[in-house]
Amino acid sequence: MRVLDTLVAEIEAGRYSGEEAEPFPSEPELVRRFDVARGTARRALEILREQGLIETRWGKGSRVIPPEEREHQGAETTEPRPASE
Repeated sequence: MRVLDTLVAEIEAGRYSGEEAEPFPSEPELVRRFDVARGTARRALEILREQGLIETRWGKGSRVIPPEEREHQGAETTEPRPASE
């Protein structure tokens, strides 16, 4: 998957970590950048979460988990979405 391979390479290159880092792209940003369906972008983010490379917080977006933190976390790092009232 082109989206996934590109994002993994960018994470490994440090594009989204450190003081000068860019924010990690949102699902809509990935759709526009790669000209893919929303489901494709969503699946790429899901795989990155499963691999422990990013975590997603509802309402806050995703962030790259630094390598030193990855060793101490489980595979799934998604915060559950709050229940609607």
